[in-house]
Amino acid sequence: MMILGLVGWMEPVHGYDVRRELLSWSADKWANVQPGSIYHALRKMTDEGLLREVATEQVGARPARTTYGITEKGKAEFESLLRNGWWTLAPGPDPFMAAFSFLPGLPREETVAALHNRATQLRAAVHHLEAMTKADWADNKPVYVSWMWERSIAMAEAEIAWCERTAVRIEESDGNWFHNQV
Repeated sequence: MMILGLVGWMEPVHGYDVRRELLSWSADKWANVQPGSIYHALRKMTDEGLLREVATEQVGARPARTTYGITEKGKAEFESLLRNGWWTLAPGPDPFMAAFSFLPGLPREETVAALHNRATQLRAAVHHLEAMTKADWADNKPVYVSWMWERSIAMAEAEIAWCERTAVRIEESDGNWFHNQV
């Protein structure tokens, strides 16, 4: 969806510009868009008829650069994916949730330390996002990109609070994990 949407908005556009724009949004962190897979995705979507090659040019000894545009089929696919993203709640699997389901598997002290560590990492992510929203280059992005970062900050702050509450619960518990505890 991200690649189709950007090609549609920026067309005609080189793969490098799509990659640069996605990285400037930090989409590699929240949209599972890996920078190295963008060129492959562009070729695959072209093979599937979602994108079309507008031109290929070579300047000097540099590798040839292909410019892409979106097809009618690609626009329809983008709209379908976009609607699905707006109307479907689909949180991604977090390996932490699988690990937490085996809470009794580690010593109490280690689980408490791991929760504090997770909260520390989340705080660092919040500081990073806050700095990004204040950076000069953020002025050149659509305002809703900052709104996405605001959402990520709010979610991280909620998880930080949960980690801290849960660490206290574990510290104060008797270790009997299989019974309801407040």
